[in-house]
Amino acid sequence: MDAGTVVSLDPITLVAQASLPVRLTVATLLAASTALWIIAIVKLRQLARLRGAERTFLQSARACTERNGLLAVATGHEDAPSARVVLTLASRPDDSSTSRLEAVAEQAVVGERQRAFSLLSPLGTIASAAPYVGLFGTVYGIMDAFVRIGAEQSASLPVVAPAIGEALFTTAVGLATAIPAVVLFNALEKRATDLLDLVEASSGEWVSMLSGRVASDDRADAIPLVAGHRADR
Repeated sequence: MDAGTVVSLDPITLVAQASLPVRLTVATLLAASTALWIIAIVKLRQLARLRGAERTFLQSARACTERNGLLAVATGHEDAPSARVVLTLASRPDDSSTSRLEAVAEQAVVGERQRAFSLLSPLGTIASAAPYVGLFGTVYGIMDAFVRIGAEQSASLPVVAPAIGEALFTTAVGLATAIPAVVLFNALEKRATDLLDLVEASSGEWVSMLSGRVASDDRADAIPLVAGHRADR
């Protein structure tokens, strides 16, 4: 390549003329970027649906003053995490002790936690790994630049610019993938945590009602407290 050669550094040309490892790196990052947006959209919709169902269930549960009424409300709102906790508790024998019901409630809440946090692990993996994948492309591009310098016996811009350009472009793609992944992961984790905090806070109320330890007038006071906890969040 002589000194008069015009070097094009637009992204498409850089990727098209890049070495195979760099092209594979960019393709991997683009696939990860596409995956993270798909995951984010799916999780946003899922968490919005769960939060809406939970809010509707708690509003209906306020009017319940006895076991059968609560079970009827839970049966009609099976999409709500707390309703599934209630139904899980109701599936236990009527003579189950309070401590046993509390253990069952904890297990049910763990199941809801797994549901709420599903797909967040791949999102966190993308956020953590993308910069390093981009760095691999950067290192390889710089190595390619030195190889070209040795082959051409020249460090002129037309010799090193394509390799350095593809190296920096790979870094940019890695950052463009990682930064949204970090932001989305933190936002979705916060939403999921808020939802699970509400489910955990209300699970004790369901245990109390289903075990018969709380009288009707106490239950009428307890449910608004749960709803108030939700509103404060």
